[in-house]
Amino acid sequence: MQVLLDNFGSILDGFLMTLLLLVCGGLGAIVIGLITATMRISPVASLRAFATGYTELIRNIPLVMVFIFMVFVLPLIAPNKPPYVVLAMIALAVYTSPFVAEALRSGINGVPVGQAEAARSVGLTFGQTLTIIVLPQALRMVVPPLINVFIALTKNTSVAGGFFIVELFATARALTNSHGNAVISILIGIAICYLVITVPLGLIAGRIEKKVRVLR
Repeated sequence: MQVLLDNFGSILDGFLMTLLLLVCGGLGAIVIGLITATMRISPVASLRAFATGYTELIRNIPLVMVFIFMVFVLPLIAPNKPPYVVLAMIALAVYTSPFVAEALRSGINGVPVGQAEAARSVGLTFGQTLTIIVLPQALRMVVPPLINVFIALTKNTSVAGGFFIVELFATARALTNSHGNAVISILIGIAICYLVITVPLGLIAGRIEKKVRVLR
């Protein structure tokens, strides 16, 4: 326990970096996922095909491969090499976006078709029907699965520790290397830090799921 207190500063820095990766990666995943879900239900066949291919490709490759591309390949293509933390955020956002898109698409499919048809019959465009009628109802239904996606994203941020990012996992690795006699207490302390993030997310998901079930 003493080693945790002595290294509280570095553990806090790792915790905050994990939070930063979660927030920025999650926001990026929501934006890309929303665009992908919209394209998958678009009346344009080429957009649907592109979104389907993107979803199937990204969600079926390991996260490590996405990180390798972002950290080692993308800087060779981009004129200016972004900081590693930015590349890690992009990697997490890209990898998580198909799961967000599929969650959103399931919610959209859960909205009765008659509502979209009624909206189109009164002259609303596809975009207006989606943003005014369909998405508000779909989002209410998909909040619990989306939070589960973000819980998985929280744990996936540990992959960034292998790519020059000092987050919780990298902090734990450094501490265990330098304090071999306190490995168990270090791992317990780091695990508690992850639980501080994921347990509240799980509780929020449970409350929202219960509320939505009552509303139905």
